[in-house]
Amino acid sequence: MSPDTFLISAVQDVARRVLFEISGTPVTISTLLIACGMLISSILAARLVGSLLERIIARRTEGIARGALRSTVRLVQYGMMVIGVLLALDIVGVHLGALFAAGALFAVAIGFAMQNVTANFISGVILLLERSIKPGDIIEVDGQVVRIREMGIRTAIGRTLNEEDLIIPSSQLVQSMVRNLTLRDSMNRIRVPVGVTYDSDMKRVRETLEGVAREIPWRSRERDPVVLLKQFGSSSVDFEVSVWFDDPWHKQARASDLHEAIWWALKGADITIAFPQLDVHFERAVSAAFAAGGPPPEPGSER
Repeated sequence: MSPDTFLISAVQDVARRVLFEISGTPVTISTLLIACGMLISSILAARLVGSLLERIIARRTEGIARGALRSTVRLVQYGMMVIGVLLALDIVGVHLGALFAAGALFAVAIGFAMQNVTANFISGVILLLERSIKPGDIIEVDGQVVRIREMGIRTAIGRTLNEEDLIIPSSQLVQSMVRNLTLRDSMNRIRVPVGVTYDSDMKRVRETLEGVAREIPWRSRERDPVVLLKQFGSSSVDFEVSVWFDDPWHKQARASDLHEAIWWALKGADITIAFPQLDVHFERAVSAAFAAGGPPPEPGSER
């Protein structure tokens, strides 16, 4: 036997030497080394994947909170390391069936206790990857207009028109109806209803409304304003003036400007803005009773 062959045989004998047994499974030096290698490899792979994931998410989600980004990366890293530990234990002979059963029961208990936190976390990851809502967007949620300032894993922070910070759970942004006013562009529309009296010159009304809509200085020049006759109401002929503009954050102020401009334009054209009216007609007997100062006749009495 050559020295090289003898050395290889000696190393193999040492590697196959049983150190101890776990649940009837012999643990040798070779299996122990393989398990350690698996554990070290999982740690290195988790660090590599974490750094790559941090760069990818940072590029795709501008303005993301640094703490939220690090939390996401760390969760991924911990998951990979847990998988590495489980594989290493399986190599050395630790049967994972009991661990998985206990882990499943533990996970169910944790799931019931933290279902809202879990839903918010998963929703936050979806929002960060899809970018359907991102920092700087103006959204309408629960009847409030909010400018998103920060996107986190569990919550998003927005600023309301009243200069208040609003903390929005991520699950609410995913599961409920949310209007993103700046998803593809910032073009928005203001609709102002106005009613005029029936004796108004409708042609003149339309010309006046179209003129005031065109003269609004902040309207978008890409789309013409629209004036529609919506319906014949009980006390008025109802029109609607709609104007496109490019600043949804100031929608309330723009609507106020348009209302005021319509008011003064109709005043200047001597067109009356209608208001609800009710005509009450008394029967002859009732009118005579009121004129005489007496009580009105009882229902069913002679008239």
